[in-house]
Amino acid sequence: MKRIRINTGKIGLVFRNGNYKNMVTEGAYWLFPNEDSFEYDMTKPFHPSVDLNILLRDEQLANMLTIVEVRDNEIVLQYENGNFKTVLAPGRYAYWKGVTDYTFIKADLSKIEVTENIDKYTIMRKEVLPYVRVFTVESFEKGILLIDGKFSKVLDTGVYYFWKNPVVVSVLKADLRQLQLEVSGQEILTKDKAALRINFFTQYKVVDIIKALIDNKDYDKQLYILMQLALREFIGTLSLDELLEKKESISAYVLATLKDKAYNLGVEIRDCGVRDIILPGEVKEIMNQVLVAQKKAEANVIMRREETASTRSLLNTAKLMEENSMLFKLKEMEYVEKIADKINSISLSGGNQVIDQLKEIFVPKK
Repeated sequence: MKRIRINTGKIGLVFRNGNYKNMVTEGAYWLFPNEDSFEYDMTKPFHPSVDLNILLRDEQLANMLTIVEVRDNEIVLQYENGNFKTVLAPGRYAYWKGVTDYTFIKADLSKIEVTENIDKYTIMRKEVLPYVRVFTVESFEKGILLIDGKFSKVLDTGVYYFWKNPVVVSVLKADLRQLQLEVSGQEILTKDKAALRINFFTQYKVVDIIKALIDNKDYDKQLYILMQLALREFIGTLSLDELLEKKESISAYVLATLKDKAYNLGVEIRDCGVRDIILPGEVKEIMNQVLVAQKKAEANVIMRREETASTRSLLNTAKLMEENSMLFKLKEMEYVEKIADKINSISLSGGNQVIDQLKEIFVPKK
């Protein structure tokens, strides 16, 4: 005979000649020589040395265990005393009752969406993440959920979790902010065959995500082509001079032309305009020469106009002085005064002849 003792929190399994006999709990026991005892810690999962099905025939032992069955398309999240512990892969697991508080959440991986009551912190744990697909739709975006390539639903802002399985899950996203598309250095011929380059911009916003992402492929590239065609269509009907005079009307034409076409792409044109019109070097030089010639002609016209006005004023003055001798004398004195302003001193010689000459200047003849 041999004596064994089972301490608190332990369980003993007794085998006779290698066959399971019974379970013993806390206390002291005597065993026959052909009997052996295996002790297990009740605070840890139960991993028996023999097949679990054999042990579960003992009703007393079965009542002491929690059995967790995990099928091929499932996983089980194991919690100990309310805290996440690990993920159980497909298989059978046994846990002792009464000491540690074990709880379990079973997840069906054959489903698409994560509907189980699993908080996001647990989902993002490294043990769980390999089983999950995560998609994030930012605050300025909307998304489209595709299941096996088929449209499922529109996703608003948020974080979405899907189980990993053979089903193909993808999310298309579109930026809902106001966006800008530019046509830079576009070479276009005018009606009179003048080659020029134009820089044009369009501000737009996605308003129908299904049209933009499902009904159309690369909606932004299509919008770019539509802008090019509208610019060529409008500029090709104008000569270079007409284009430079009406360049403000380009944006109005493009806006009106693209309105309905952009709607079919799921976008709305908010604004557009010409940034630059770039002329070739030869054309630019000719335009500069024309501008210089125009300005010279305008300057000549102004000079001729001023000369004519000055001559007319002199003619009117001469007529008045011819009719009025006193006015003539005053004009003469005015010039003498101007001459005197520039003279510092005057030396007189010649006696009475000088006085007589001054009288002739300042005293009008009767």
